[in-house]
Amino acid sequence: MCGIVAYVGHRQAHEVIIKGLKRLEYRGYDSAGIALLNGGLNVYKKKGKVSELEEFVKGKNLNSTIGIGHTRWATHGEPNDVNAHPHYSSTGKLAIIHNGIIENYSSLKQELINKGHTFKSETDTEVFIHFIEDIKEKENCSLDEAVRLALTKVVGAYAIVIMSLEDPDLLVAARKGSPLVVGVGKDEFFLASDATPIIEYTNEVVYLNDQEIAVVNDGKLSIKNTANLPLSPYIQTIDLELEAIEKGGYEHFMLKEIFEQPRSISDCMRGRLDSKSGRLVLGGLREYVNKLVNADRILIVACGTSWHAGLVAEYFFEEFCRIPVEVEYASEFRYRNPVIREGDVLIAISQSGETADTLAAIEMAKSKGAIIFGVCNVVGSSIPRATHAGAYTHAGPEIGVASTKAFTAQLTVLNMIALIVANKKGTITEQKLHEMLTELENIPAKVAEVLKLNDQIKEISETFKDATNFLYLGRGYNFPVALEGALKLKEISYIHAEGYPAAEMKHGPIALIDEEMPVVFIATQDSSYEKIVSNIQEVKARKGRVIAVVTKGDKHIAKMAEFTIEVPAVHEALMPMVSVIPLQLLSYHIAVMRGCNVDQPRNLAKSVTVE
Repeated sequence: MCGIVAYVGHRQAHEVIIKGLKRLEYRGYDSAGIALLNGGLNVYKKKGKVSELEEFVKGKNLNSTIGIGHTRWATHGEPNDVNAHPHYSSTGKLAIIHNGIIENYSSLKQELINKGHTFKSETDTEVFIHFIEDIKEKENCSLDEAVRLALTKVVGAYAIVIMSLEDPDLLVAARKGSPLVVGVGKDEFFLASDATPIIEYTNEVVYLNDQEIAVVNDGKLSIKNTANLPLSPYIQTIDLELEAIEKGGYEHFMLKEIFEQPRSISDCMRGRLDSKSGRLVLGGLREYVNKLVNADRILIVACGTSWHAGLVAEYFFEEFCRIPVEVEYASEFRYRNPVIREGDVLIAISQSGETADTLAAIEMAKSKGAIIFGVCNVVGSSIPRATHAGAYTHAGPEIGVASTKAFTAQLTVLNMIALIVANKKGTITEQKLHEMLTELENIPAKVAEVLKLNDQIKEISETFKDATNFLYLGRGYNFPVALEGALKLKEISYIHAEGYPAAEMKHGPIALIDEEMPVVFIATQDSSYEKIVSNIQEVKARKGRVIAVVTKGDKHIAKMAEFTIEVPAVHEALMPMVSVIPLQLLSYHIAVMRGCNVDQPRNLAKSVTVE
């Protein structure tokens, strides 16, 4: 969601912050702002893109070596200049940037109004900084102590950074349920929502944990928690190259990330899988793998694209491990009263590792005695720290809001976990295991083969770019792929699209089919091939326009479909990693042809860190 960047040191702060905010644009936002100390505590903010903020501050005095910056994704109050961050305190001596939601802001606001406070914005954040200043004045204490006391009284999620007119070398930051990282340079410090704005300057970082407060003052970093216990900063070296967060010659990050998938899938398997020796190892699972082997049930929780990866994993785990699996939307799971027993294992899937609903689901399941495994991409993020064990996908930074390489990397890890469990449990033969490892090892080359169809898919996209609706249909392992294809199209082209199991078409959606309706079938040759051929015939009989993803060499469906996209043959359990690629490219090209911002679709954020 919102993006935070702050700096104190010897550089021009506004240059660091503006560049950092641009690196965080992928998170999604509707306004941007910056605060600097230069003869006063000056706040500049503007509705719209960071480029509009840049234009707004031209000619203003930006000479400062300390500052805070923010990109806002609106929660309380509409997107406009006034509601944009940073926000001043009542006296104007403090300024704050904030990612998250303060749930009890309304009662705090009324309390402050009764004391004579007036507010300019509709935000919970302005209430937050007024409250902190009110405590500071009442208790006659330091700013960091006022922040600590305030955090014991607020309810909700937050990542905050505060600067003060009276302390020109001071930044106070804190987090709970929303990510915040501190970059440690030589006589300088950087704070940000993630490492992408920091990596240009330093690879040494401190990841703040929930209810921790970081104080940067006079060139030193100290950390304590809200119970006022001092903590030793744990400085980590991050393995992230600047080139990984640049476009590298591609028109969009999304296209770059689609084409990175042969490499990202290989990186996910590197050092873990060797089909020739039969070696398959995930170090992060070693201590807890028997919990999975002996599990009575596996629960998978996730949101969005990660939920679709979980659906594919459900098929895989049940087929090869013979363990019942339930896949849940994290946002619904946490608000039910689910039956969770001590023998249950919960697998949480998240690209960012910061998804608020998934984190809440983890904490609830842990409290009921479940063992928690995490499948995440971002090293050092909150979900890996909250789980008992897990595995990183090592897909590299994913900047495009619409996940592509994250999906195939998640499937790679989940398939490897399932094969390890099946092998230890004895539900897969040595011959079958070797076959599946070989197939998995060959996936990157087969994805690369599909990517060569880019020009063909671009031509198909031209035909359907003006469509207003799409249906995506698949069976078995390819049903979740239909859901994922529809989601991608909705996310970035704003065309209404729905995914269904192909057999469910007759239970309602078939009423929508006419000569204007494009229907995408994922119809590769597998155990349900004959059934999906029948579904295609049903659509053709009603004049629907069929686009079919088929196995290479399939001439039968080619006679029925208006367009076919041929992908190489793969074991049906691994086909989603291949069959999804044409759907990613289709959505990308349609969106570009419609003039949409594919990397930053409207209303969406990369990491949903608020409920």
